[in-house]
Amino acid sequence: MSNSILIVDDERGIRETLRGVLEDEGFEVEAVVSGEACLEIVKKQHFSCILLDIWLGEGIDGLETLQKLREDGNDAAVVMISGHGNIETAVKSTKLGAFDFIEKPLSLERTIVTVKNAIRQRELVLVNEQLQKDFAEEYAMIGNSIAMRALRKQISIVAPTDGRVLISGESGTGKELVARAIHNQSRRKNLPFVEINSAAIPEDLVESELFGHTKGAFSGASVAKKGKFEIADGATLFLDEIGDMSPRVQAKMLRVLEEQRFEPIGSNTPIKVDVRVISATNKPLSGLIENGEFRADLFYRLNVIPFQIPPLRERLEDVPLLTEHFNKKFSLAYGKKPKEFSTEAVDALQNYAWLGNVRELKNTIERVVIMVEKQKVAADDLPKFNIVDELPSSSFRFPSFKDATDAYQREFILHKLAEFEGNVSKAADSMGVDRSHLYRKMKHLGIEAK
Repeated sequence: MSNSILIVDDERGIRETLRGVLEDEGFEVEAVVSGEACLEIVKKQHFSCILLDIWLGEGIDGLETLQKLREDGNDAAVVMISGHGNIETAVKSTKLGAFDFIEKPLSLERTIVTVKNAIRQRELVLVNEQLQKDFAEEYAMIGNSIAMRALRKQISIVAPTDGRVLISGESGTGKELVARAIHNQSRRKNLPFVEINSAAIPEDLVESELFGHTKGAFSGASVAKKGKFEIADGATLFLDEIGDMSPRVQAKMLRVLEEQRFEPIGSNTPIKVDVRVISATNKPLSGLIENGEFRADLFYRLNVIPFQIPPLRERLEDVPLLTEHFNKKFSLAYGKKPKEFSTEAVDALQNYAWLGNVRELKNTIERVVIMVEKQKVAADDLPKFNIVDELPSSSFRFPSFKDATDAYQREFILHKLAEFEGNVSKAADSMGVDRSHLYRKMKHLGIEAK
């Protein structure tokens, strides 16, 4: 706990008494006689708490001093002191940002307790503000490209509503960031952002994770468990990789979206909820619908407001900003001075296809921060990239959408397999898909496992 205190009182006896008591408690204490002196000293010295008398001698009074402190951005906890206290004055001082209001004659014991509580409360506020800042930086949407500006505009329009959102985009494009941005700008922002990844949970447990279960509902259910829908009541539920949901779960999901109520496994008692659902997929659901793998009626329930996240190769002008963002992030995390990327290095980064999108760029910059010992990063210090010429027009050489999709998927899978030295399990984890699904896709595309 910080321990610097400023006493502002025009009575010498009060100043000396408070100084002695607070110093005995281990605080560092300064004292001044006027509001003007208070405003001057806080410009030079930082205080955790200010004990401020309302009725000072000549010059500005305590309330005006408090107002000026707040206008100047001073964040010290302020405790007001008055020998002529009334409810109106106490309310006014609280509205101006005072932590508490104590009356003369002072109870020294109460004053000490109030000062300690004020400092503790101030430190909790500062910690919370820092956590919010760290959270905002962690989930920042970096980029000034036309695509990113349009995306941010779309988020600002959609977020205040309760409309269901379906976010589509390749792996690594930042679908979760968009979902969090929608939640953080919504009326539900002070409630949890609850997420579940359908591809990361065994199929036989997805239903329990979503809807919960009662004790003894199935083998191993030794205690009752709340599902994600119940946890997200009043808040936002993010369903990631919905294309991997089983037909059984899809059917129950459809009913929940229609009725906003469900029954946990093993229970006949319905639970009513108010949940905003945001879902995401890296698979073209239209193809899954055609193959009978995804319900069309569920798609239409989820796809009230569609979002399409552009791949990084379509907004390469954002690469320098993203590079600097990740450079600062990982340099701070590893206790290093941020690297300087040469013009040639930045050009190399901008001319790469980034089949793994922002996630691949993030991993690349982390690797550079860790492994490159030089302060200035040259192009030769970067991992060996396959530079892509005329990237925007490369997809137009295919006769059909299916041929273009297959070619991209083949290139993407080969890239991932090369990254993990042919290890299919690790490549599947990186891509966010089940290993068996990746094997099937490899067979379809004529890719042999090593």
